Amino acid sequence: MSPSAEGAVVVVAGATAASGVATVRALRAAGATAIAVGSNAERLAAAFGPPSSEANDGGVPQRACDLADYAAVQALAAELRGTFGAVDGVIHLVGGWRGGGSLAEQSDEDWDFLARSAITTLRNTSRAFFDDLLASPRGRFAMVTSTTLDRPTAGIANYAAAKAAAEMWTRAAAEGFSAAQSGRKEAPVPQASAAVVLAVKALLDDAMRTAQPERRFPGYTHVDELAARVVALFAEDAATLNGARLDLTA
Repeated sequence: MSPSAEGAVVVVAGATAASGVATVRALRAAGATAIAVGSNAERLAAAFGPPSSEANDGGVPQRACDLADYAAVQALAAELRGTFGAVDGVIHLVGGWRGGGSLAEQSDEDWDFLARSAITTLRNTSRAFFDDLLASPRGRFAMVTSTTLDRPTAGIANYAAAKAAAEMWTRAAAEGFSAAQSGRKEAPVPQASAAVVLAVKALLDDAMRTAQPERRFPGYTHVDELAARVVALFAEDAATLNGARLDLTA
C-alpha cells in the first residue's frame, strides 16, 4: 500500500495560528491523528475545543509546551511516543514577523524574538523527533519560509536571516535522513523520511479577507492551500521530497 496521511501521527507545532488550525483540520480529514502543540493551553482549547482524552473520544489531542526549551520538547516527544506509539510527522508553523526600518535599525529585541521563534523552536523539534521520523515509513518534517528570502531587503534583515538559518537547518536534517537511509554507505535502504521547506510570499486566511474585502492579496497562499500541501507530503516519494524547497506561490 502506498503511504498517505491516513493513520499517521503528526505533531503540528504552532497550532493556534490560522495555518495551524487549517493544518490540523486537513490532517484529521485525511485520517491522521493531528496533535495540536502550542505555548498556551487556553488558546489551544479555544481553537480546537476541549482537549481529547487518551480514550479516543474524537477530540483533538492538545499539548502545551515551550518549544524553545529543549528539555521540555524532549519530554513532549517521550510522552507522545509513549501515548501514541510513534510520531510520523512534525509540521513546524511556529514563527512570527518583525521587520521595517533600515539595516542599522534592525533591533536586537526583534532579532532575539525571531531567533527564538523561527530558529530555536525548529532546532528543538527537529532534534527531539528526528529518530521518530527516521523510524517511520513515512517520516516528514516540514517548515514554512518566505519567498522574500530570494531578494532580501535591509528592512527585513533580521527576519530574512532567521528564516535562512531555519531553512539551512532543515536542509541539514534532510541530509541526516538521507545519510541514514538511501545514502548509507553500507546496506542502504529506500528513502522513507524527508525534510521539506514550503515557501510562501505570505499566508492568507478568511479573517484577513473579511477585514479587508477590497484587497486582492496577490501572491498570497491561503492557509487551506498550505494545509492541503502538508497532507500531500505523506503520499509523495520521500526521495524526491527530501531537501526540497517547494514554492507555493505558483
